[in-house]
Order: sequence, then structure tokens, then C-alpha cells
Amino acid sequence: MALIDTYGRRINYLRLSVTDRCNMRCCYCMPAQGVAKLGHKEMLSYEELYRVSAACVEQGIEKIRVTGGEPLVRRGLVDFLGRLSALPGLRELVLTTNGLLLEELAQPLKDAGVARLNISLDSLQPETFARVTRGADLKRVLAGIDAAQKAGFGPLKINMVVMRGVNDQEILDFAALTLDKPYTVRFIEYMPTLQDEGWGAQSMPGSEILAAIGERYPLLPLVSSEMAGPARNYKIQGAAGAIGIITPVSGHFCESCNRIRITATGRVRGCLFSEQGTDLKPLLASDDPEALGQTLKRIVTQKPGRHHIAEEDAEQAVVNMSRIGG
Repeated sequence: MALIDTYGRRINYLRLSVTDRCNMRCCYCMPAQGVAKLGHKEMLSYEELYRVSAACVEQGIEKIRVTGGEPLVRRGLVDFLGRLSALPGLRELVLTTNGLLLEELAQPLKDAGVARLNISLDSLQPETFARVTRGADLKRVLAGIDAAQKAGFGPLKINMVVMRGVNDQEILDFAALTLDKPYTVRFIEYMPTLQDEGWGAQSMPGSEILAAIGERYPLLPLVSSEMAGPARNYKIQGAAGAIGIITPVSGHFCESCNRIRITATGRVRGCLFSEQGTDLKPLLASDDPEALGQTLKRIVTQKPGRHHIAEEDAEQAVVNMSRIGG
């Protein structure tokens, strides 16, 4: 079975948020004052998350990415991932983490059936890292990355949100990580998720990021796989790893978007920046799997053709990344 939207896109990728909690307070994800936490009763239980995931796979989803907040802070996650990885028809279970708890959990995650990890890392400088994350310890994240390698995870993806005047001077340092390690380092344009005034001054276009790397290293384009994310991928000639450029602002990739998202509260939406969505909780309470499947099909049908975040006259709501999962 395949999920095809009205623009002919095959939707085979679910981003599943399991919590709004996070042990970092990154400046591009949360306002300085933080956000109100959801009550435990507001979030889907693991059993509900499993039922939703199973319904998605039955409808044609082949890849699930588990996100948060920070997914590793939710108790019982490893057992849940073990159940999820065994879903018939699921081809790939992956997880995004900030890495703070990865040193202890890398091997259990691997044993549970998680195929790959995306690790957020916005600076290799302790002071800059602490400023971006509002106090997190870089050493713990680096130890988590080492633990993930030792656990036998495939090529790790390192995600860097590039912010002009904050960490853009480290672009070449991050690119150099791919020379000897089989990492895929992905450079992501800063997005106006919090609608902070003057956000555009911090957003560096992907073309500029790529040009900066290209001036130092010869780059070769790579072909992405069918279930890959939105990055345009390159390889430094002779390098062990790869480089990805993700351009949600300067060059949106909506025409090839293959994702839907389900929040920790059970709201399913077709686009990160769309305010449209459907609450799945009533359907879960009714225990009608057919209705759940039909709702998922409808969300795919209503998936917008593109977002409009970079348009000056577009009205955008603040996107709470900690609840949506990016």
C-alpha cells in the first residue's frame, strides 16, 4: 500500500514525537523563558504511540524517525523502540537526539533495533555550545558520539544549525569531521520557528555555506536514497564521510517532501509550518483502526504543496519545535 498526496508525492516517512521534554534549551528551539510543559495525561501513552505507528505502517509508512523534545529523556523509551522496530512492514527505525544521554544509551538503542542516529551538534567550541544550548556540556555530547560509534551504528548524521555571527566560523571545522570519520555532517539553514525579530540576519543561505566549503575542499555531488531526508549531499574528494546541505528557507524542498508528523499529544500534521492538523486522541479512544487509517489518508491528501516561511507577507505562527519534533 502507498500513500500518495495530491501533488504526486509518495509519503513514506513519519516523524514521531514521543515527548515535549528536553534537557537542553537551544536558542532556536525554545524562547529564553522556556515553554509550559505538557502534563503526562496530555501526551500519548506508549501503547497509543504504538497503535498510531502501526496504523501508519499499514497505510504505507516505511520509515519512522523518533524525536522529542529530546526522546531519550522519556522513561521506558528503549522498550518501546524494541516493539516499534519489530513492526511488520517497517523498513527503517531511526532516532534524533541531542546526545547528552547517548553515552549510557547508545548500546541499548542499537540492541532495540534503531538503525541510525541523527545527533544535533551546533558547535565544537565549549563556550559557543553552552551559549547556543543555554548551558549544556559539550563533553557529554562528544562522549555520546563516541559511544554510538562503539555500539556499531552506521554512519552517524551530525546536524549543525548554522547561525551567522554565532557559529558560522566553524563551518570548515565541521566539514573536516568527515575527512577521517564516516559521518554525514548536515548544515541546516536557521529557520524562523520562533518568529524572533531580525531572524533573517542570522540565517545563512545554503548556497553560501556550500561555497565556503567548496573554496577549501573539492566537492563531489552524491545521489540520495529513496527514503532519505531533505539534504542535498556532497562528498569531499577522498573523505570517509559526506556533507549535506538543508535549505528550508532559501530553497525549500517541498516538492520532494515525503513526511508527515505526529506530535507527542497525538496531533498529526502534513507540514511542519502548517497550522492544520487532526487530533488522533478521539480515534484512539474509539478503538476503530479503520477510522484511524482513513484519517491518516485524509491528512496526506490535505498535505500542502509547500510552506511560505520566507515570504515577507506570510503570516506564520510560532512553531514549538520541542512539541512537534522538527
